[in-house]
Amino acid sequence: MSDIKKMYSTILGDNFPMDMTISFGEQKLVYRKKTWAIPGADGNLEERGVRYGENPDQEAALYELASGNLQLGDCQFIEAGNGLVSSIKVEDMLQVGKHPGKINLTDIDNGLNIIKYLMKKPAAVILKHNNPCGAAWDTSLAIAFNRALRCDRIAAFGGAVIMNRPCDLETAALLAENYLEVVCAPDFEEGTLEILARRKNLRIIKIAGIDRLADYEKFRFIDFKSLIDGGIIVQQSPVNSIRSGDDLLPATTTRKGEDFACERQPTEQEVEDMIFGWAVEHGVTSNSVLYVKDGCTVGIGTGEQDRVGVAEIAVHKAYIKYADQLSFDRFGIPFSSLELEIAAGKQDAAVRDEILAKAKTDRAGLPGCVMISDAFFPFRDGADIGIEQGITAILQAGGSMRDDETIKACNEAEPQVAMMYTGQRSFKH
Repeated sequence: MSDIKKMYSTILGDNFPMDMTISFGEQKLVYRKKTWAIPGADGNLEERGVRYGENPDQEAALYELASGNLQLGDCQFIEAGNGLVSSIKVEDMLQVGKHPGKINLTDIDNGLNIIKYLMKKPAAVILKHNNPCGAAWDTSLAIAFNRALRCDRIAAFGGAVIMNRPCDLETAALLAENYLEVVCAPDFEEGTLEILARRKNLRIIKIAGIDRLADYEKFRFIDFKSLIDGGIIVQQSPVNSIRSGDDLLPATTTRKGEDFACERQPTEQEVEDMIFGWAVEHGVTSNSVLYVKDGCTVGIGTGEQDRVGVAEIAVHKAYIKYADQLSFDRFGIPFSSLELEIAAGKQDAAVRDEILAKAKTDRAGLPGCVMISDAFFPFRDGADIGIEQGITAILQAGGSMRDDETIKACNEAEPQVAMMYTGQRSFKH
């Protein structure tokens, strides 16, 4: 059997070429492989590219668009010279104990994919295995990061944090209290690197282009999906068209000659949370359902086959994470560690029961949330899951044959629930 611990600490290397050219008819895109000279365990510089792929036995490479200007139909794609993750230089790696792996880079990239829509306020997104486990925007970066962390401290362990403002001292102190793989920001203020350096294996990466990330909202890129037979599916990247309340559509439909309309309209705060939630939704694997409140995720359900199931999973996760945070607030330990202490006779079981009772009483913070669905609800049962937990508004694509049933669910709720449509779906696979 191979030594898997050694595999994780070894740079695999790769046999991919230094240059790659992709032709679209007469148009050519030229890519150059990224490598970085980083000190190895012996102190000598090692010029290598991506550490390894999704697993330690998979070679991988990162390529930066070096030249070419692709235009297909009316769509002009992102041009060379606008690199973000693919343009990271060795001097941008302010602290790096080892070469980055493929997952580190894709987590950063998906964090940027989300946060490019959240540039108007200080925002932080925490990702794990290319899905957000917590996201928030607020009046300061420290508050935004702390709220994102409290959404899911469990999944944030070993995660990547992407921020849209320079890291300040207060935020750095909060970051340093947690085990993270990557911290990425447009800059790091004086004194922050010394604080973050307490975490020796933390990769600290500066991407100055985050400052102009809002410019990337309308950029498209080519998305490749390779098939097991060597074939390739090519598509345009999606664009989020829901950027303000004016982009939302009223929840109305006609079925069998009868008109239906959602009776309650969303409040200003609910609209704000719809815009925030739809931005986060663009980085979540489908099928997905999110619960958000006051500019912060409360529960994130990802990658399920059915919509009612993912709505239930998002609720279930919210309760688990809420109990975990209550345990941490009270005892400074995760809920799972508290249960071990109870089993060992170091804590009274009544403490656990109190925490679970409070999570149930508070309904895990779900009352007042906006429910976000990346596509339409084919049946009302998905919406009913959220309504039962006390959500006050829903944002979904609309377009189901049974939209009338979901509208009825909102109108029949006590108190009534607001609902708006996006007119677009946000699938990500």
